[in-house]
Amino acid sequence: MSNPTPTPRATRLLADLRLAFETWCAHQRQSGRLRRGSSEAVYRAMWHALSAWCVVQVPALRLGDLQPPALAAYLASRTGLLLADGVLTPRYQHRLLSLVRRVQLHRAWLRDQASPVVAARAAAMPVRLPQAAVPSQPAADSAEPLLHLTPADDQQLQRLLCQTPAAPGERWQTRRDRCAVALQLGAGLGPGDVRALRLRDVIADGGPVQHQPWQLRVAANGSAPAHVPPLAPWAGALLAQWLQRRQTESLGGDWLFPSTRSGKPWGKVAQYEAARRVLADAGLNADGGGSFRLRHTFALRQLAHGHDEGLVARWLGVIDPAVMARYQRLLGAPAARSADAAGAEATAARAPLAMPV
Repeated sequence: MSNPTPTPRATRLLADLRLAFETWCAHQRQSGRLRRGSSEAVYRAMWHALSAWCVVQVPALRLGDLQPPALAAYLASRTGLLLADGVLTPRYQHRLLSLVRRVQLHRAWLRDQASPVVAARAAAMPVRLPQAAVPSQPAADSAEPLLHLTPADDQQLQRLLCQTPAAPGERWQTRRDRCAVALQLGAGLGPGDVRALRLRDVIADGGPVQHQPWQLRVAANGSAPAHVPPLAPWAGALLAQWLQRRQTESLGGDWLFPSTRSGKPWGKVAQYEAARRVLADAGLNADGGGSFRLRHTFALRQLAHGHDEGLVARWLGVIDPAVMARYQRLLGAPAARSADAAGAEATAARAPLAMPV
């Protein structure tokens, strides 16, 4: 039996739903919070499936109609369709609800046709799901709070990473995983940045400690420019240890963090799971926020220690002022910058050995 021809209204609603997603997606890429690749593809597939369901409902559903009852009905309709692939999991459900909430808030921010508070309140309401309830999320404003480690958790993780000597019989993959986490926590790299690093991207010459890595060449990615972030000294020491271990193990290829002895690149899922294991080994909650929490923690640590906002932005490769403003709000610092602050930034930029902590 062929599918019925969509009505003009359904066609318009489908186009509007997809436009809302693409507009949000473009904004996320521009602000450096979403990289082109598998994450974007997953979100797009989730949104397209939801949109297709919305337009065949009676009446067809608009973006603003995606409240808890409608979302619960949608997830119930998917039960049994995706379970065989392990996709309709609590994590999938969380991601879908979060995605809907973010797209709604972005539409409200752009058009001012609906209050962001309404969308946030809807997202905060518990949704009765077909198999497992997704915990309610706290209400938020249009600037969604960042996930990051507390200072105590930050120190706890650093203690694990800096344990020396290595445990007897430690696999090289364990050292790789911990060094990769160290670069996120000690240089502000995102997970994609870590996977893209090659041996030639490590800079050891001219640093404060002779022959110890102190900078990394991070390639441009989407809207994020190429940049050269410095390493916190403790992270540089860990990278030096990893390079020695990599050489001792005779690992092939030119990836800094290969997935195999022959030198194959590290996959996104494998690296994600590796970061979760490291967090769990440190006694921290491995769920929620992914390893991007480490990048956010790095940024907040630098700002809290008095590094200039503009300098930290360059270390992160951030060009959107709104990103740094969010960090400042979390610290309770004013987001606006005076002429004196701009002058301090220029002075910091000229300091060749300004180093993170």
